[in-house]
Amino acid sequence: MKILFMCTANSCRSVLSEGLFNHVAPDGFTAISSGSFPSGKLNPRALSTLQGLGIDTSGLYSKGSEVFVATPPDIVITVCDKAGGEPCPVYFGPAIKSHWGLSDPSEVDGTDEQVQAAFEATVERIKMRFTAFFNLDLKTLQGADLKQALDRIGAL
Repeated sequence: MKILFMCTANSCRSVLSEGLFNHVAPDGFTAISSGSFPSGKLNPRALSTLQGLGIDTSGLYSKGSEVFVATPPDIVITVCDKAGGEPCPVYFGPAIKSHWGLSDPSEVDGTDEQVQAAFEATVERIKMRFTAFFNLDLKTLQGADLKQALDRIGAL
C-alpha cells in the first residue's frame, strides 16, 4: 500500500510524516510526500529531528506531484493545519483521501528549546496516528469505511 503525505511546501510536516512512516511501516507499505507548491528545500530542523530518531533522511527532498504520476498512491493524507487558515493541496486521483491536520512546528517562535519541543510534539502526534493506522484491519477496510476510519485518525 502506498501512502502520499501532502502539504503546501513539502518541507516539514509532510516530510516528517514520510520519514517516520517509512521507518515504522511493515513490509508492503511505503510512503512518499509532495507539495502543491514545493519549496525545493527541506526544513533543517525537520531533518535533524528525524536523524535524532535514527531515521535515514538521505532520500528525502522537497518535491511536487511528479513523484507519483507513474505510480499513484492508494491513500492521500493532507497534513496542512486547516485551523490555521492554511490552504491544503488537492489531489485529483482515485486514491482515498483524508486530512490529518498538523500545526506547523517551523512557524513556532521562541527559544531553541521551545521550537524543538514543537517539532517533538508534532512527531509524537504523527506516531500516535501511525499506531492507530497500523491497528486498522487494512485487509478488510475499503472505500467509504476506510475513509471514515482514516478521518477518525485525523481527529486524534
